[in-house]
Amino acid sequence: MHTTARSDQATGEAAGRPVDPAAPYRLRTAARVLLAVQLLVLCWLSLRPVPAPWTAPSNLTPLASVHRVLSLGGLHVLGPLAAGLLPLAPVGVLLPLAFGTPARGRLLSFLRTTGAAALLATALEFLEGWAPGHVLDVDDILLGTLGAALAHLLLVPPLRALDRHRAGGPAPAPEPESATAPEPESVPEPLPTVRQPKYLLPSTTWEAAGGVTRTGLSKSVNFMKPSAPRSSEIR
Repeated sequence: MHTTARSDQATGEAAGRPVDPAAPYRLRTAARVLLAVQLLVLCWLSLRPVPAPWTAPSNLTPLASVHRVLSLGGLHVLGPLAAGLLPLAPVGVLLPLAFGTPARGRLLSFLRTTGAAALLATALEFLEGWAPGHVLDVDDILLGTLGAALAHLLLVPPLRALDRHRAGGPAPAPEPESATAPEPESVPEPLPTVRQPKYLLPSTTWEAAGGVTRTGLSKSVNFMKPSAPRSSEIR
């Protein structure tokens, strides 16, 4: 009843809603009220005095009274067995609903409920031993625990599935995808790299006035200016 581990969480996620592991049952309040009423009734039945001319000795041998009832045969067996199984049967259903969660594992829920029912049956049986007209019987503890365990196995799984189905609800409609795809971002083209020459050629400077050429290698060459023509050549 306190069940579901991963399978229940996967069911809730498939239904479109996240599953809260600590979410209680929807019937938690009603289950707690009914459980309190059940415990009050059990305490009253255990402590009320029963007038009897004589009482049998206490039974501390497991299954001794059960074998005695089964030896009667026929319909005489149903009454005593039902009286031992039914008193704690509602506890096997109300206890998980009142204090459990649907996300708890099935085995853990069953073990916790059965253990709590066994402790409750033991406490009630010790109270009966002090009340007038009641007899301490260890088989009442065994039958009461068995009744709570059977009720848990038969009724809690359907109740848990119903609670999980109501909490899931319809799956939400998927969001429509955008019609236009986003434009890709433009990547600027890299600028061409200008490679610098490893060696610089020597620069040349002309001096018009002196007719001298100077280079970066600190060398100079003087060019002779043309001389004026001779008078004999002109003739």
